[in-house]
Amino acid sequence: MNNRFLNHLQITLVVLDLVVINIVFLFCEYLFRKGLVITTVIEYNSFLYFLNICWVVITWVTGIYNGKYIVNFELFSRRSMNAFLYFIGFTMLYLFFFHQITISRTFIITVMSGISVLLLANRFFYLIISQYFKRKEYLIKKIVVVGYNPLSKKLVHYLENEGINSQIIGFCEEEENVHEVSNYPILSNISRTLEECRHYGATEIYSTIAPEQNTQLYDLILGAEKNCIRFRLVPDLGVFLKKPLYIDYLEDMPVISLRREPLEDLGNRIRRRLFDILFSSLVIIFILSWMVPVIGLLILLESRGPIFFVQSRSGKNNRSFPCIKFRTMVVNDQSDHRQASRNDQRITRLGAFLRRTSLDEFPQFFNVLRGDMSVVGPRPHMLKHTDDYSQLLDKFMVRQFVKPGITGWAQVNGFRGETKNLHQMEKRIEHDIWYMENWSLWLDVRIIFLTIYNIVNGEENAL
Repeated sequence: MNNRFLNHLQITLVVLDLVVINIVFLFCEYLFRKGLVITTVIEYNSFLYFLNICWVVITWVTGIYNGKYIVNFELFSRRSMNAFLYFIGFTMLYLFFFHQITISRTFIITVMSGISVLLLANRFFYLIISQYFKRKEYLIKKIVVVGYNPLSKKLVHYLENEGINSQIIGFCEEEENVHEVSNYPILSNISRTLEECRHYGATEIYSTIAPEQNTQLYDLILGAEKNCIRFRLVPDLGVFLKKPLYIDYLEDMPVISLRREPLEDLGNRIRRRLFDILFSSLVIIFILSWMVPVIGLLILLESRGPIFFVQSRSGKNNRSFPCIKFRTMVVNDQSDHRQASRNDQRITRLGAFLRRTSLDEFPQFFNVLRGDMSVVGPRPHMLKHTDDYSQLLDKFMVRQFVKPGITGWAQVNGFRGETKNLHQMEKRIEHDIWYMENWSLWLDVRIIFLTIYNIVNGEENAL
């Protein structure tokens, strides 16, 4: 379905349903006005606000206005009924827990009955509208697909699921390349594509064959535009890549990227850096100013050695930097190649507490202020682990495209601490790359709050 048309249809259905709820309520309130006590107007208004919010939340959670549901009347109606049952259930809970005894029970039954009837009427109105659009030739996209291959079959499947105003006419392909019965007719060979388009009134051509594979496509492209037929090229990149790609333009030259990276934008990097400076400065001034002397003294009292443990870690673009932590182990010569594990004999009693509460990481706010790290990002690994895992996991180094962080999306999702097997590291990388592709300041703030929540409640993987 045309995306703009789909968006308009979704908005229309949402508005119509909300209008129904409010009209039924206000009409019933008018009918029952003589029986309503003036002092209960606030309760009735609150009830109306609740009904609107409740319906919006339930329909959002159940996704009944999702494009894949509203293009199918039966599926849309069934999910609407399920949503309405939830709606009734939450309304009863609201009336019970908020002790809304002043609201007339007859009024409630009348309102809910009226809403159910008019919501059903909305669905039949939608059915009439959808049938109307199906019958309108000028609203239907008639599509001819050039090429018959696995990509074209997948394309047709996607177009079939797109909605009510896409119609597949058939395929144009050389006879020798077709070795099976197709769901849609093979109209002709590629050289006669324009003639078939004119015959069937096709408005769009999708080609799964590149012009470099068949030079007839160059003439077809020019001929399509002369006949007011939109030509769309579907490149077959699935042989190499099994994920969405992102296309930017350098002047008139398309540039394909393997992933979206918000932090490649200079403005986003500036915003993130300002946030890091502000946040780390506040932590250093109000927390580390007294924490360092107190914890430093306790470390010195328990074991000999420095207060801080400074280790080279892998940073952005795989450049190493000195990562600062409170020392949690006795001084040993294995720190740069052996990962801390549960019941590690090197960890001191105070160190175990610092690790369990993540207090050992607080000095890294100095790294953030210096610019080596960010508050949120993939956790930095020791250099040996970076070398080892980069040989075992193809996408390991992708996480080095951004600055490492004190906490990260992987950590708040349970992938912190010791990595006992390769699968755990794969999941950590998966979460780190997702964070890199979906970065926003709000996501950083969310991760910070989740980190605080996990520290307060305790974490199973904390050492």
